[in-house]
Amino acid sequence: MRFSLIVPLLLLFTYLCQAEPSAQLNLMPMPANVQTGSGQFLIDASFSVGISGSSDRRLRRSVERFLANLRRQLAMPPQSMKIVDASQAVFTVHADRAGKEVQELGENESYTLEVSSSGAHLNALTTLGAMRGLQTFLQLVQTTATGFAVPAVVIRDEPRFPWRGLMIDVSRHFIPIEVLKRNLDGMAAVKLNVFHWHLSDDQGFRVESKTFPKLQGMGSDGLFYTQDEVSDLIAYAAERGIRVVPEFDMPGHTGAWFVGYPQLASGPGPFEIERQWGIFDPAMDPTQQPTYKFLDEFIGEMAKLFPDKYFHIGGDELNGKQWDANPKIQEFKRAHGLKTNQDLQAYFSKRVGEIIAGHGKIMIGWDEILHPGLPADIVLQSWHEESLPADSAKLGYKALLSLGYYLDLMWPASQHYAADPMRGAESLTANEKQRILGGEACMWSEYVSPENIDARIWLRMAAIAERLWSPQDVTDVKSMYERLDQTAHELEWLGLTHDSSYAPMLRRIAGGDDISGLRVLADAVEPVRDYTREEIAAVPATSLTPLNRLVDAVRPESATARRFAEMVDRLLSGRADSGTEREVRRWLTRWRDNQARLRPLEERSFLIKEIAPLSQNLSELGATGLEALEYLDRGTRAPDSWKAERLALIDRAEKPQAQLLLGITSSVRELVQASAGGVASPQVK
Repeated sequence: MRFSLIVPLLLLFTYLCQAEPSAQLNLMPMPANVQTGSGQFLIDASFSVGISGSSDRRLRRSVERFLANLRRQLAMPPQSMKIVDASQAVFTVHADRAGKEVQELGENESYTLEVSSSGAHLNALTTLGAMRGLQTFLQLVQTTATGFAVPAVVIRDEPRFPWRGLMIDVSRHFIPIEVLKRNLDGMAAVKLNVFHWHLSDDQGFRVESKTFPKLQGMGSDGLFYTQDEVSDLIAYAAERGIRVVPEFDMPGHTGAWFVGYPQLASGPGPFEIERQWGIFDPAMDPTQQPTYKFLDEFIGEMAKLFPDKYFHIGGDELNGKQWDANPKIQEFKRAHGLKTNQDLQAYFSKRVGEIIAGHGKIMIGWDEILHPGLPADIVLQSWHEESLPADSAKLGYKALLSLGYYLDLMWPASQHYAADPMRGAESLTANEKQRILGGEACMWSEYVSPENIDARIWLRMAAIAERLWSPQDVTDVKSMYERLDQTAHELEWLGLTHDSSYAPMLRRIAGGDDISGLRVLADAVEPVRDYTREEIAAVPATSLTPLNRLVDAVRPESATARRFAEMVDRLLSGRADSGTEREVRRWLTRWRDNQARLRPLEERSFLIKEIAPLSQNLSELGATGLEALEYLDRGTRAPDSWKAERLALIDRAEKPQAQLLLGITSSVRELVQASAGGVASPQVK
């Protein structure tokens, strides 16, 4: 059957490769090579898939999930769209060989997808490659005038980096298994392949240990994953081509360990689960043999539970205060010629690395563990400097980039998109470049809950996934945002709640069903960025603080503000059509008048009262923008006194209110400055 297809497929490929590349397909991440042809492949209830090559059960289950997702996406009945014999199918999926029993770093994920008006063919060397190609096919499905269809196309694709991950911290706020699973589905959709599970910290120890049951028994508030749940999640991830790498932070960030096992600590205690955020003093005692005996037994137990080859020990943010205050530890340092706490941590890391290696694993740690003398096979995860992966590779270490991919910092997708693991790698040899494995986004959970975590991860995670999969020259930010909008809808079909959770959270804040005025405000604001939320908080947040305010509900990046900025830019640059000014004016009017709509809610909701000043600022910005448009339309220069007054208003509006920022301030500032500079009317006549 496959031989009979070779000639027509070669002819199809020759034709398509001569065609012009697509202006834009709604694909994310963008494949390595895309050539479009003419025509389309229609999809209806009779759509069928045939499997050939590998007999890997994972491949068949992947096709079954693919069909289930396609039916859901197109609202087809469950009896439609079958798996049939490959000779009878309109879409054939072929993998030369099965994947490894335990998925490994660097397994081949390449695939070729060929679509014509008569059918489609997906070919891959491995099951993993077929999984990635199936996700691409799903993204290609469009609603057209003649029905659901996939455009004629030839895609040859492979990832840029072998390690493309998402880290989720479940220690500071516990995240249930079902929430993690739907995020694994999202990860698979954008071709991520590593779930880094941050399982222990000062605020909680989240995995059942049968060897040391007081770890979860006393260090978790009863919120932990049983070993059966862990195994189930690992299997769920493996079915989607995702490895699960556990992290148990040590020697710092270990307060929750010491609640049940204080003998591991460098200080006397007593210890309790930490409720606040930050860097705390408790740290493991690296000088006593019982510490390593305990860790050997614990790591041995976890090594059997987690089949992946890599084991993360954290190693970050050790302040060393308990070590400095312990005379025995100071004497140990002197006796062993360890001059600094960094030297002592390196001693600890080396011994733990030997334990990990003894259980057949490879150690990963945050970049603080870097120290001469560590084994060459360890992996360093950089969160301090973007060039550190390149620097580490030059020293002989494998490395990952996370700086630039911290989702909890509330950066816009464009800022994450600009970070690159290869920054500074220009002078490296080919072998050294191969040591830069890729990157991981990080979702630290100080301010996330099961309700809002999806919106904190997605959609920005998809932009990062593209940076890690697609060729290095795929950098068009405008294209990225356009495709991100479509990706948002596709992820909703998978059950992610980044969009559907929004309105319920706003209804809680409003205290009723009428959220129209609140929605206008919420769409125009963003949370403060970086670590400003902690810095300006009147009362420090804890793990017991409810996450029910507007700052917890709004999106990390205001799409409304971004689109408004694009319109203002077109308007002031003379590239706008007649509809652009009308749209700008419509938004400004809506913001100006929104205060009157929101004010009645203040009487019934305490959560509205704290954002009243923000609402007032939005109203004044809307009025200011409209005044600026009037000057621009008349072609007259705004008075200097008006300009000074309005810029002072914008300065005030730029300051955080309720830990939120108005995303439209810079655009209104541009309108004011343009109107005071005598710019001609932007309106297209």
